[in-house]
Parts: sequence; structure tokens; C-alpha cells
Amino acid sequence: MYNLGIYLYLIGVAIVSHFSDKVRKMWRGERDAIRLLKEKVDPEAQYVWFHAASLGEFEQGRPLMEQLRKEHPEYKILLTFFSPSGYEVRKNYEGADIICYLPLDTITNARRFLRAIRPVMAFFIKYEFWYNYLHILKHRQVPVYSVSSIFRPDQIFFKWYGRQYAHVLKCFTHFYVQNQVSKDLLAKIGIDDVSIVGDTRFDRVLQIKEAAKQLPLVEHFVKGHKVFVAGSSWQPDEDIFIPYMNAHPDWKMILAPHVIGEDHLQQIINKLEGRKVARYTELSEHADPSDADVLIIDCFGLLSSIYHYGDVAYIGGGFGVGIHNTLEAAVWDMPVIFGPNNQRFQEAQGLKACGGGLEIKDAADFESVMQRFISSDETIAEAGKKAGAYVEQMTGATKKILSEVKL
Repeated sequence: MYNLGIYLYLIGVAIVSHFSDKVRKMWRGERDAIRLLKEKVDPEAQYVWFHAASLGEFEQGRPLMEQLRKEHPEYKILLTFFSPSGYEVRKNYEGADIICYLPLDTITNARRFLRAIRPVMAFFIKYEFWYNYLHILKHRQVPVYSVSSIFRPDQIFFKWYGRQYAHVLKCFTHFYVQNQVSKDLLAKIGIDDVSIVGDTRFDRVLQIKEAAKQLPLVEHFVKGHKVFVAGSSWQPDEDIFIPYMNAHPDWKMILAPHVIGEDHLQQIINKLEGRKVARYTELSEHADPSDADVLIIDCFGLLSSIYHYGDVAYIGGGFGVGIHNTLEAAVWDMPVIFGPNNQRFQEAQGLKACGGGLEIKDAADFESVMQRFISSDETIAEAGKKAGAYVEQMTGATKKILSEVKL
């Protein structure tokens, strides 16, 4: 049934690729992967394979890849992606020796791919469970590790109709999971090679903090003011925080929307009634935006460094598909506000529990939270310290995993 579904999916992708640039890139990348491996694989080398579905999973696997390269330079690293949103952004990542798409999980593709690379071990990040690849890896006695994985009762593996598919989980040598719930769920289906190590994303945000960029234009903009940073915001988020911040011009605002298309940027500017707005890409190198009230970050790649300049952060997505990265802000000892769709994000639950993260359900909630912060610097500092301490105490997953893996 699984293989039939894969072939039907393959046909669907082939058809959709004629109409979607994103799907076309994935389709071509998957077809070219075997050829690329034949060209680039060093037959004398030993490869460790890391697979990430997309960019978020890559960030979780990155600390492992970089620590592995540092401690064991005798191995080469293969990095594969399923999604163009991961591959296209990180196809030139210098921490891997070969980067390509992973061909769709047919038996033929899996055999050809593994014959070309012959990995000595494999790491699958978080949610990746490729049935044919995993069964062939097990048959070839290649150690396979699931890292930063997290399981929930509503997943197919734990339903009566999914027990057959759940056998794929027994192909893993070991699971390095994020929490006790995941370990307990796996135990119920007879899987006991499980360790609770947490999430490697905590290690990654510490790396990001240490490598943060100095941004002179942002420094000039801040000039000693209190600063509200809105990261990865969507329209529903902006409809909540912009009216409030308009009414509090003594606070400056840095706004980095998730979508930076011109139409969306103009919608944001139109909502900023009476406030002087500067757009980051329109500032010259030696500009002084200190007289602006709002700085719009209309480019990618700066947000993790920008949090350093803020006092309170708002993370978007909580009124849509789910919140974005809260840890990149929390690591800077700043309180983090986000919308209600955060239940699937363990780090959000941890931040709420420690008092460093605050959930809002509407504009009234947001106003209540911000009134507490605006009226007391001590309240900001206390919540920020809790957020930073939470991130710090959750680090170490990378070290735990590599100390157990037999290299």
C-alpha cells in the first residue's frame, strides 16, 4: 500500500511540476541526485548521511554535522533535502561535502541512491521516516539514528490502522527524542532503544548568538530607546500589535515580516499611522535612522542578530499554521510573546511554563501583557532572564548524541 501511494504521488508531482516552479525544482533535483552522486562521491571516503526535510530540520541537524566534522574529520558528510525551501537556501552550505535532493522513496530509487553513497551511518532529523530507505539501510546493517524526534499520540504509528506502518520505526538503531511523552509512546509499540536528550535547536541558537552580526544601522536606529521586535509576523499578528505600538510612540519598533513582498510591505506601512518609517534596504551604509520610529527589515538573514537590540519580542505565526522560531529571541534574555497556535511546539510550552514566554489570544491579551512590560523595566528583565535561562538549561543534546553514537 505504501509503495502504491508513493508511485501515485510520483505521478502527481510529475504533473504539478509543469505548473509550479517550486515543485519543478524538486522534481528535477530528485532526478539529478543519482547523477550528482556518481560525479561527486569519493569511492575511498566514508560518508555519514544526514537527511533533513527542509530548512527547519537542517538547523536542528547543523550542530551535529559541525561537531562531527570537528571531532571526526576522517568522515565526509552527505546532506540531503526533500523540500526546495531547504535545498535552495542551503545548497552551498560549507559544512557538508555533498548536498542534493533525496529521490522519492521508491525501492528502485533507494537501492540506487544507497549503492552510490554507501553510508557508514545515517541521521534522520525529527520527522523523517522513509520506509524503503530505512528498510534497506537496516538490511545492510547501517546504523541509523533519529535525532530531535518528537512523537504525539495522534500520529499514525500509534493508531490501530497504522501499526503495520509503525514497523518502519524498528529500522532505527536508536532514537534521540525530545521528551518523556515520545519515549513512552515508543515503548508502547515495543521500541526501547530510546534516549531523552532534548532538541539540538537549543545548541544551534547558542551558535547563532555567538556568531551574531553587528548591525550599525540598527544600533543608530535604537539610540537608547526601548525596542519592540516583531519577528516573522503575518497580517493577523500585525493587526494586533501595530495599533498598540502606534499608541506608544515612546517605544521604537523593528518589524521583520515573514512575507517581504512589496504588497505586504505597503500594507504594513499604511497601518503605521503617523509614525516615521525606515526600510532597511533603502538606508545607505552611513545613514542615521535614529529619527525613525519604525524600522522595517525588508530582507532575509538578519533577524537572529536583530533580536540582540530588542527589549521585548513578538514571534509571528501563532494565528495561522503555527509560531515561528521563539528560541532565537529567547536566547538574548528577552521575553517572547506569541499567538495561541503553539501547542505543537515544545519550546513554546517550556517558555510559557518558566514565565519567559507569554501566549496571547487577541488584542486585549496583547495590551495586557505589554502594559505590564511598559510600566516596569523590572518585569521585562525578570521575564527575559527566565527565557534566557530556559534556553541555557536545555542545551547539550548534540554532545549527548555524539557521545553515545559509535563512530
